[in-house]
Amino acid sequence: VQFVESGGGLVQPGGSLRLSCAASGFTFSRYGMSWYRQAPGEERELVAAITSAGDNTYYADSVKGRVTISRDNAKNTAYLQMHSLKPEDTAVYYCNAAGAGWDRLYNSWGQGTQVTASS
Repeated sequence: VQFVESGGGLVQPGGSLRLSCAASGFTFSRYGMSWYRQAPGEERELVAAITSAGDNTYYADSVKGRVTISRDNAKNTAYLQMHSLKPEDTAVYYCNAAGAGWDRLYNSWGQGTQVTASS
């Protein structure tokens, strides 16, 4: 199982970014997908998740209304579109497959992609 995250960067507060997660090693279209983030000194937290068919989503209260999770099963890729970024969104963002109750499915993680919202 492998996850490769990309698309992070340095943006000013209020800016936008689109993160991508290329997954391999499992049947992508059969599983939900989720995005997590980890800020320095903090625990990794679930940010957003989406079902295998893309017909149901979950968003943490801290990002609701500012991010959209989506997926392309033909490309084995999940996305996280982020708008109106705040300094508190600064973190390393990771993806993983999602099981029942949006629980993380695999123990392995990718390298993550750094998002920094700062002026």
